[in-house]
This record gives sequence, C-alpha cells and structure tokens, in this order.
Amino acid sequence: VGANFHKATTYSTMTTAEEFKAAGNEALKKGDTSKAIENYTKAINADGANHVYYSNRSAAYLKQGDANNALEDANACTGLNPDFPKGYSRKGAALHSLKRYNDSTDGANHVYYSNRSAAYLKQGDANNALEDASACIGLNPDFPKGYSRKGAALHSLKRYNDSIASYNDGLAKFPSDAGLKKGLADVQREKENPYGSPGGGGGGAPGGLFGPQMMAQMAMDPRLRKYLNDPDVMGKIQLVQQNPSLMPTIMNDPKMMEMLSMMMGGEQPESSSAPAPAPAAAAKKAEPKKEEKPVEKEEDWSDLSPEERKKKETQRDARLKKEAGNELYKKKEFEKALAAYDEAIAIDPTNMTFLSNKAAVYFTQKKYDECIKQCMDAVEVGKANMAPFEDRAKALTRCAKAYQKKGDLGKAIELCKDAQLESYDKATQRLLKTIELDKKKKDASDYQDDTKADEAKQRGNDFFRNKEWPQAVAEYEDAVKRAPKNAPIRNNLSAALCKIMDFNGARREIEKALDIDPKYVKAWARKGDIEMVMKEFHKAMDSYKAGLALDPSNASCKQGLQKVTAQINYGRANMTDEQKKEQQAHAMADPEIQAILSDPVTQQVLRDFAENPAAAQQAMNDPIMAAKIQKLIASGVVETR
Repeated sequence: VGANFHKATTYSTMTTAEEFKAAGNEALKKGDTSKAIENYTKAINADGANHVYYSNRSAAYLKQGDANNALEDANACTGLNPDFPKGYSRKGAALHSLKRYNDSTDGANHVYYSNRSAAYLKQGDANNALEDASACIGLNPDFPKGYSRKGAALHSLKRYNDSIASYNDGLAKFPSDAGLKKGLADVQREKENPYGSPGGGGGGAPGGLFGPQMMAQMAMDPRLRKYLNDPDVMGKIQLVQQNPSLMPTIMNDPKMMEMLSMMMGGEQPESSSAPAPAPAAAAKKAEPKKEEKPVEKEEDWSDLSPEERKKKETQRDARLKKEAGNELYKKKEFEKALAAYDEAIAIDPTNMTFLSNKAAVYFTQKKYDECIKQCMDAVEVGKANMAPFEDRAKALTRCAKAYQKKGDLGKAIELCKDAQLESYDKATQRLLKTIELDKKKKDASDYQDDTKADEAKQRGNDFFRNKEWPQAVAEYEDAVKRAPKNAPIRNNLSAALCKIMDFNGARREIEKALDIDPKYVKAWARKGDIEMVMKEFHKAMDSYKAGLALDPSNASCKQGLQKVTAQINYGRANMTDEQKKEQQAHAMADPEIQAILSDPVTQQVLRDFAENPAAAQQAMNDPIMAAKIQKLIASGVVETR
C-alpha cells in the first residue's frame, strides 16, 4: 500500500437489516422466492456478518431450485457461526438436492457429524450430540476430535465412566492430543467431586452442581420444579452457587437432602420431614447388606377352573426353570443354562422369552447361526401367541446384532427396521444408524480398485478431449470412488466440473486433492483459477503463492498471480456499486477475513490510514500487518483511492 492510500473503507452495518429479513420471511411464506431472495440479499448487504440472513437466503434459493447458491449460502452461514445447527441442515439439504449424497450431512463425511455434535452440545442437547459423535467415530476412527465430542456429550449426560472410556479410547490412538487430555482431566475431576469446589470442579460450570444446565433441567422436571419455587431452597442454592464449599453445610437441611437424592436418580422419600442423618454418621461407610431373596407371594388359585389352574402351574414351573437358567448364565455355565431353558420350553412352548434367552446364550458363545435361528423361532412363537411387541422387537434386534457380527450388514439393517416396526426403540435406532454407516464404509472400501480407477480416468480423459463434459464428470467421479486417495484424478474431476460451471464442486475436489498431496503444484494453480472465477481474489493470491513456494518456475501460478494482482489493482474500478457490495458481503462470510477485522490492532491501523497516515505507513513495515491489509484489499473489504 503506497503513499496514495488516502482512505480505508469497510462495509458498514445499516439499521434496516432486520427489516429486510422480516420482509424476506414474509415473502417466503407467500411462496414469492424471488422477492424473498431480494430482501435477504439487502439484509446481507446491510450486515454481511449475520449468519441467519445467509441461512434464510439458502432456504429461499433451495425452494427456488437453485441448489448451488443454496449451498454457497449454507457454507457462509456455517463459516460465520459453526455453532448454528440449522446451517448444517441447510448445507445437507442443498447437497442432497445436488445429488451429492456422499457429501450431505447424512452421508459419509465425519466432519459434518463432528460439527453438528458440537452445535447440539452447545444448545444443551447432549443426546443428539452423543449420537452424532458416535456417527463421526464410526465414519472415521482416526479422527481425534470425534472421541472428544463423544466424551464431552457423555460428560454432559453425567455418564462419567463412559466419558472417561471415550477419552481413553482416543488417547490410546492419539496420546499427545491436548483436547483429549483436557477433557479427560475435566471429567475425572467432576467424577471425584460432583458438588464442585472453590476454584474448580463441578464440571467447570459456575456454582458446581447448580450450574445453568442443571438449573434448566430442574425447571423441566415436574418432580424438581417445586423446589425452585421454594424461597428457602433457592436461597441455599444461591449460596452454593456463590461458594461451592458451603455444600456440606446445606446437606443438613432435609429439603436439600431430599432434592439432591432425586437429582442423583433416587426416588422421592415417603416423608420429607424425616430428620437428616448426622454428618458423622453420613461419613461412615455403610455396612454392606446381605442380599435376601424376596419371598414370592403365593397367588390364590382357589377360584380357578382346573384348566386355568393347570395353565398357571405350567407357567410357574417354566418360569422357575428359566430363572435357574438365568443364574447359570450369570455363572457362565452356558451348556447348563441352555439345558435349563430347554426344560422351560418343554414345559411351556408358547412363551417366546425362553427361546430369546437361548439366543442370548448363543450370542455370548459367538455361535451366531444358532443365535439367529433361536431369535427367528422366538419371533414366530411370539406372533402365534400374541407376545408383547417389545419382546418381538428385542428378539429381532438381537438377530440383527448376530448378522452384524457375521458381516452381513444388509440383513442386519433389514432386521433393525423390522424391529422398529414392531416397537420403536432409540437404542435400536442408534444401532441401525451405526450399521448403515458401517455398510457405507464397507461398500465404499469394497468398490475401491486402482486398476479400474485408472480405466475410468482414461475414459474421462477421452470424453474431456471430445468436450463431452457431463460424461467426463461421470467417469472421473467413478474413478474417485475407485481410488479416493488419488490426487490427480480429483484434479481432473475439478477441471471437468469447471466446464459445467459447478465451481463449488470444483473447489471441493481440488481442496481434497490438496489434502491428499499438499505439494501438488498443479492443484494449487487450479485452486487459484477457481477462486479467481468466484471473485475470491485474496484466496486466489494465496493459492498461487503457495504453488510458487513449491515450484518458483511454474508458469500457471506465475500467470495466475499476475492476473489476480491486476484484478485487485484495477479490476474493481470497472465494477458497479452493486457488484462491489456483493463481493464485500461474500468476503465478510470468510472466517479468515472476520478474524482479521476483529483484531484490535488491525482496526487501529485502518483508522490510522484516514486519521494518521504516518502511523499507518509505519505499521505497514511489519510484514504480518502488511499481509493482513493486503488480504483485506484483495477481498474488496478495504478499498484504496
């Protein structure tokens, strides 16, 4: 930036952005997508840093059938606010509309699940966060953040042992990962001291046990809500929030003891007026009680008919045999357990439970074929004798697990779906998702073949030379599936996608090629060309420079850098005000640009160009600051006059 740099202007926020958004919402409700897009665009021009405007415009574009622009806005939304779940939904919907199933949020990209897991957890939805974290690990077991996401979700659910196990699983693969180490330390600290302590504990939440998340859960629980309306209880809670070390003191209050018992999963006591145990007595370790078998209350069968009495006796005798089998199973005396279950079946062949129990034994013994047969027999007996839907669903789920162990994932998926039709169960639904993800991975792995990939690539090259772009894209895509780690094939696919004007897809493929081979100079040149077309000049400049750093004599990168420099210096003079605003809004959605603009030192330098040019010129002697200002100029956020 020379001495003729007289003024720096940034894109200012107008007060009418929310009005434009409201008008866009109204138009979208009426089905007028063009008007909605127009108003959302005005809102973005007024405030390009608001992620909601991009999310809404993405929805409008998709409703209009413009999936490419919908995807671009969804990417901008998640870039501005990675903790906004709807942004990922918009992106998934746009990718689905583009038939890019593998890149959709319900596809095989583990990062999407990881990001959505973080967003869910920040929103307080730990169950969905856990489900997405498990999916992330299922898709890519070598992604350390997946284990961190899972550990954090389990920590939030107070499942401390499972959380610790998840962090340890991650550390076994990535022993130096700082995020995993910190997460493990946090959960171990909270497990050892769940009430919190001065200066730490309590899971890091203010007030230890009574942090914001726990208070919200209490407000939603009908059993605990009444305590929040009690001024005496709330006074004590506030004391603990201010000083967690007072927790032992309030334990003497019967109401607090009753409430804490329920919070920890206990039942409400019959009387809340019972005196609290003395602290000394509470400190002593309770003597372990000897387990006493409950005395079975004998039913009165005197009024039953002989047939009904005989049926009851049969059911009782069969149940006793089953219970004997259960005890043997616990002792791992599997053959004796099977014999006991067979006796139960002989006494009462109409009860599917005994067959299901046999299936459980076979599953434990890893005799999966026998397990499958027993499960299916159990389902048939259950249907014939009107067994509860839940029991039939459990048998089908166990059968699905056996097929999963055998590697027949298609059959396992089919049986999980059958089980859900009998009786919906969240655990089965999670199992179904896991198996479906495993099947996608297995199918993709089975499809890989380097020889066939090269054949598909050659066919794609022939179509490309003949300018048959769609056919070339199809062949290159098949080659990528055959050899997903082949950077040159992805480079060719990117070139073909450019020919059909799918620049977002082209950029995606070239970025993947560079992930595979960061020293692939031809890919850096193509990336710069794509960014030039998309008017992301600051990114194009970086890409060309990255290529030249690897090969200073590369002609494509040299020519590209000259073009982008000329465009930055003279090209904006030929742009209309509307085009300039559009470029600025697009740049404002870039997290890198946002980070530069949020830097107080950068803000001061920009002010100095208008108020104190000498100080600004001195600041530009710093190569890091000069690079930041140059990037702002290249992006169009800052103009020189």
